[in-house]
Amino acid sequence: MPFEYYHRLNGRQKRIYRQSDEIEEVHLPGSVQLRDSVREIENGLCTEKKSRVQQASQQLARNICRQLEIVSVDVKVLARRPSDDWGELHGLYEPVESPGPAHITVWMRTAKRKQVVAFKTYLRTLLHEIGHHLDYEYFRLEESFHTEGFYKRENQLFRTVTNPGDGPLPIQYELPLTILSH
Repeated sequence: MPFEYYHRLNGRQKRIYRQSDEIEEVHLPGSVQLRDSVREIENGLCTEKKSRVQQASQQLARNICRQLEIVSVDVKVLARRPSDDWGELHGLYEPVESPGPAHITVWMRTAKRKQVVAFKTYLRTLLHEIGHHLDYEYFRLEESFHTEGFYKRENQLFRTVTNPGDGPLPIQYELPLTILSH
């Protein structure tokens, strides 16, 4: 069943929407490299080290793209989410603007309280934006819509990068002293 906004799309967009909705999986094998990047993302968030989160996020995106044999995407991690009366922006995907690669921007702190984003929220946001990249580069869709299929693919990506196949990923991270003292 299409989301409400489907009825506002033109004929070409409805065709692309239906194509996206039919794709429920990304055939991506889990790997040590993916799980190591995920672990580094969590470590970076826990220690509040933006450069560490940036590097691990870029590595995760690069490894996913490499496994799927598609062009990579640049990931940029910024400090605090932008907000307005519409709410907070969690992530942003900007398709290829020639010349140059596509870009993903994610933020590691909430807008109002300036707190580090929860690990699962951050990872899901990053994978959501990577999902838009896959729509264009891997599935060759002309546009990337939020469909039930899109969200199924996003959930599958999350399970793939956090589950080694024989149980949940044992996340190990270093706690900063500031967190221990609270």
